Amino acid sequence: MNILLLGAGGREHALAWAIKQNPKCDRLIVAPGNAGIAAVAECADLDIVDPGAVVQFATDMAVDFVVIGPEAPLAAGVADELDAAGILVFGPSQAAAQLEASKRFTKEVCDAASAPTAAWARFDAAEPAKAYLREHGAPIVVKADGLAAGKGVIVAETLDQALDAVDDMFGGEFGAAGAEVVIEEFMTGEEASFFVLCDGETVLPIGTAQDHKRVGEGDTGPNTGGMGAYSPAPIMDDAVTQAALDQIIRPTMAEMARRGTPYKGVLYAGLMIEKGQPRLVEYNARFGDPECQVLMLRLGGQILDLLLAVAEGRLAEARVNWADDHALTVVLAAQGYPGAYRKGTEIRGLDALPETSSEMTFHAGTAMHEGALVATGGRVLNCTARGATLTEARDRAYALVDAIEWPEGFCRRDIGWRALG
Repeated sequence: MNILLLGAGGREHALAWAIKQNPKCDRLIVAPGNAGIAAVAECADLDIVDPGAVVQFATDMAVDFVVIGPEAPLAAGVADELDAAGILVFGPSQAAAQLEASKRFTKEVCDAASAPTAAWARFDAAEPAKAYLREHGAPIVVKADGLAAGKGVIVAETLDQALDAVDDMFGGEFGAAGAEVVIEEFMTGEEASFFVLCDGETVLPIGTAQDHKRVGEGDTGPNTGGMGAYSPAPIMDDAVTQAALDQIIRPTMAEMARRGTPYKGVLYAGLMIEKGQPRLVEYNARFGDPECQVLMLRLGGQILDLLLAVAEGRLAEARVNWADDHALTVVLAAQGYPGAYRKGTEIRGLDALPETSSEMTFHAGTAMHEGALVATGGRVLNCTARGATLTEARDRAYALVDAIEWPEGFCRRDIGWRALG
């Protein structure tokens, strides 16, 4: 079959790599893709947040199945337009994708479903928000209501930080995403990511992971899009997983169906776990990045069968075959990230790296320029490896890191530290 994958990051490189392994995939086109993706698929110049353009391209290219990687096309209604055109698509509708696109919407759904989450309040003006902050104090969490590329969440340790976050959001730092602000209780515990597939009725767990949001070692410094991840998450034992399914995921899916907006796609639940009890931090309507990289290394080509089962509404028949192993990914980022950073710096050494089912370097922000591989983004490469133990996976991933010549890049050297002790 002919498959179109939308996106350009490390998540999409991992998805492309896994999908390409499935014999059902005859032709894979990725739009817009990156330099790494170009080695495993055709790349196409396409405005992926223009639903009409995506439908036209898919029609012209005789595409049988479209997989939507990032959140922006979902929020733009690309899945709806493809579905209306009779093109099979993996990804939730615009209405269902509000579980990521609007923090307020998610909180209202959780309240209706009695799903445990942080206490919250929403505001559309700065002064009432600041009054609420002064009443409740810090630590506290301030979130832009809309999509902010993973950066619209401020965990404020002091009242002044929280007040500044409100000023920044209403001052336009996150654009339209900050037109409304959600303020939440600061939850304590250990965070984990839980990924399930949903076809509107059936829920199928497909993996757990833990990522490292902070830029600095020991989980210090500002938040980023993610500096590394590993799978599975040790804290997500059978009891915690079952509690998350019974108390959070399934009630949410039932409430979405009750509203007439059944959820069809991958649902990524960020959880906070304390004393064996999970609470929802947030939902995302797509695979996490860099969590997707470790999940794809462990899942391999079967992911295409699972995505098709979702799109065709037959998830009840599907099964996940897990290898009893671990995977870990280390993000290489441009110096200065998540602040200002240089673009266009050359990266060497990737040609000599292994590309196997156990070791892969996925590209995020890369391009070819005059025959050289150059960095084009903040997060640039994902050195990813599997092993029989997490220690083995970590050592293999850092061996990949150390073989890359990129003086203008950096990484955290402690990915997996919570699990490894």
